[in-house]
This record gives sequence, C-alpha cells and structure tokens, in this order.
Amino acid sequence: MASMNAERASSSFSATHRLTYEVFLSFRGEDTRTGFTSHLYTALDQKGICTFIDDEKLERGKSISPTLLKAINESRFAIVILSKNYASSTWCLEELEEIIGCIPKTGMIVLPIFYYVDPSDVRNQTGTFKQAFDKLEERFKENREKVQKWRAVLREVANKSGWHLPKR
Repeated sequence: MASMNAERASSSFSATHRLTYEVFLSFRGEDTRTGFTSHLYTALDQKGICTFIDDEKLERGKSISPTLLKAINESRFAIVILSKNYASSTWCLEELEEIIGCIPKTGMIVLPIFYYVDPSDVRNQTGTFKQAFDKLEERFKENREKVQKWRAVLREVANKSGWHLPKR
C-alpha cells in the first residue's frame, strides 16, 4: 500500500516540476533547532539526502520569504516537527499552509513528527495549541479566515500517520 501511494504521488508530479530538495524541514527553531532538528538534518545529510533547513537569519523577517516558499515547492517530502510552540509562530503556520497546499499541487509527501506533544492536542488545538490560537484569534481578529486556514492545516497534518515522541 505504501509503495502504491508513493508511486501514485510521484506520477502526479508534472514533467516540468523541478525538485531541488528531497526533504524540507519545518520546525519551531526555539523548540528544536539545536537538538532534535539539527541531529535529524545531520543524519539525513550523512545519508546523502538533500535537505533544506532554514537559516536562523530567515526568521528575522515579518513574513515568509520567497526563498523559503521556493524551497518548499521544490521539495519531495516535508518533515513537520510539531513541538509545543509550533502554533505560536505565524512563520511556521504559513510554512505549513504552503506545505499542505503542495500535496495536491506537486504530490509532496508530508511526514509529521509529534515532538513531545500529543497528536490530539494538535488536531483539536488543545493545550499549548489552544493557547497559541487564543492569541492568534486576538491578533488577527480582522482576518479570521487566516486563523481558520491555519487551524485546518494543523488538523490535516495531525491526521497524517507520523511519529510520536510522548510528552515528557
């Protein structure tokens, strides 16, 4: 079944779709950059897997950069590392929105890692995800559609089969 899904996904790529990276890593830097994510990146790199990881300087901007959007769209897989503060970053949520949009558009395969968070907290936006969305609802009260889209993409990624590192 998994190989059938992979074959079907790869056949959905257009002949003109350009792949620059095998893997795009989406993560909340302050939660996982110097530990889990850096180790994952190193392991993928050592196996010869071309992986995009953002530069710390990229997050200083107010909106997601065209370079990052291009990297997402030119990646075959996205590994989304969902940590306790992931939803408090509009940067991460915009990345995730683009990633989820690539599933039908490019056939991207999304692999979630629930890094010390319960998948049901992500899916139902409870715990720290509820706290983050309470703040987002206030901050974006003039653009509620944006917040609803972020809620939907989080539910979508939480409904995917992935890896769960239980809460500490």
